[in-house]
Amino acid sequence: MAIKLQWLGHASFRISRGDTVVYIDPWKLKTPVKDATIVLVSHSHYDHYSAEDVAKVSASNTSFLASADVIKQAGKGRAIKPGEKVTIGDVIVTAVPAYNPSKKFHPRSNEWLGFVVEIAGKRIYYAGDTDMTDEMKALQNIDLALLPAGGTYTMNADEAAQATEHFKPARAIPYHWGDIVGGKADAEKFAEKAACEVTILEPGQSIDL
Repeated sequence: MAIKLQWLGHASFRISRGDTVVYIDPWKLKTPVKDATIVLVSHSHYDHYSAEDVAKVSASNTSFLASADVIKQAGKGRAIKPGEKVTIGDVIVTAVPAYNPSKKFHPRSNEWLGFVVEIAGKRIYYAGDTDMTDEMKALQNIDLALLPAGGTYTMNADEAAQATEHFKPARAIPYHWGDIVGGKADAEKFAEKAACEVTILEPGQSIDL
């Protein structure tokens, strides 16, 4: 059974395999679907944590995992810290630090997150809002890397491409472009320079792993 990954726009993704559905940072969703097995939220910035959009995908049995500041705001769910691993059904989620080493937007001390989502033997890395970090460089066996490439608040296209040279994912998809910051040219520049196969998606498009 194939794993399907859909880019919902900006930094929002849906990963599905059969009845298992994982959303990451749902935002600007048009209609309620309430089909989530797990909802992951990386940090509390408005373009990543939207209570309205979390509600649109959540059912009564949905597991909600997020950074501590998000869980405090939401008043529900489970807070996880960088390095922590959680197994829910057939999905393993490992929290990875996401931060700017030399910019003010995402301090390391906030303990904001990226995620490695393991499902059916495949490892999907969602970087979160981050620059290249030592923890990112140390990742191994990543089948698909979802990397921000729009710059300003995160890595730009050149930096994201450089990151792929370190942890060598099999494939990558750029995000954090086309809304708020970054454009198609950033995605294309990343694709040109990355040390792996790159797929550029338009919002709503998906790939099978």
